[in-house]
Amino acid sequence: MEKVVITGMGTVNPLGLTVQESWQSAVNGVSGVGPITLFDSTPHNVHFAAEVKNFKPENYLDAKETRRRDRFELLGAAAVKEALQDSGLTINEGNAGRIGVLVSSAIGGIISLEDAVITNQKDGPRRISPFLIPMLMANGASGLTAIDYQIKGPAMSVASACASGSDGIGVAFMMLKTGMIDAALAGASEATICSVGVGAFDRISAMSRRDGDYSMTPQPFDMNRDGLVMGEGAAVLVLETESHAKARGATIYAELSGYGATADAYHITAPHEKGEGGAAAIRMALQSAGANADEVGYINAHGTGTPLNDKSETMVIKAAFGERAYHIPISSTKSMTGHMLGSTGALEAIFCVQAVREGILPPTIHYETPDPDCDLDYIPNKAREKKISLAISNAFGFGGHNAVLAIRKYE
Repeated sequence: MEKVVITGMGTVNPLGLTVQESWQSAVNGVSGVGPITLFDSTPHNVHFAAEVKNFKPENYLDAKETRRRDRFELLGAAAVKEALQDSGLTINEGNAGRIGVLVSSAIGGIISLEDAVITNQKDGPRRISPFLIPMLMANGASGLTAIDYQIKGPAMSVASACASGSDGIGVAFMMLKTGMIDAALAGASEATICSVGVGAFDRISAMSRRDGDYSMTPQPFDMNRDGLVMGEGAAVLVLETESHAKARGATIYAELSGYGATADAYHITAPHEKGEGGAAAIRMALQSAGANADEVGYINAHGTGTPLNDKSETMVIKAAFGERAYHIPISSTKSMTGHMLGSTGALEAIFCVQAVREGILPPTIHYETPDPDCDLDYIPNKAREKKISLAISNAFGFGGHNAVLAIRKYE
């Protein structure tokens, strides 16, 4: 089977409005967390989040379209635009049917849905926007991308909670491997920083509540971690078969060499106690990549900063790698971006591409106090220079979804 390669990348997220800006922020250990400005958080326990800053949708779409799309669709459109421009991929009648779109979302347009419920209660159902359904449906970003660029291959959204972005990239990988398509736009977009979104995650005790001083949260893998920080954003990769990329003279950034996906079949929100499903997904991704455990030079962890997740993921990595787990650098870039839910895995895939290309591993910031249950190398607080040939990205979602991507240096 042909290699699948990465030829373009795009993102808007709490660290920046481009891939380069975001990567530099990550390498420099910049936190994207700040006060909530997208809604009035006064009644809530939580008043901070990782918002996309200075985002102007009119820079990516015409004014009429910006009013007809949910925020997650607007963020997705921005990431798609940068990724396509970065790749130089031209879409026309001749190749439109051979290109796929998999811009996923875990939640979809919750902001638009919340607004519609308020409108319905206040003014009645006749005042609900006729654009509500396209604004709230989780496949909206994929459908609109296909329309915007007249892409006529498979277009869909994978919904697997916080694994959605990684699974979307993985499904595109399989389509390319089997010859179904020649190229794909794959990633995810998420925008859930609203009253219902923040309130719902707080109600399941998943969120950090350090309102007195949130400058040191989230704290993945730290003894004092107390929960995730809500983030938002979008990230998209342009994937192609190697022959297609070479035929058009594309710049190839890295190879997407493997994908693994499993289910814990254990609990709707809690990770498996022994990490069996996550470890199986790692082994599957490495087998798919034709790689062995000794080749892995970096792991971008799911690392949400919740007590259960970080302990479980440490067990996952140990189960997958044995004693070698202690010698693999690991970081949680969610310590900087917050948890962008379905889109985080796609951004973390971009960070893995950059790590493989540049030989720099981003840090886990806010790391102060080691936890005996989390005793691996989490690249604390400062980026590390290290040449690597293979990185993996972990994404574990509610429902017991596990998705792992393997990204190899392209030679």
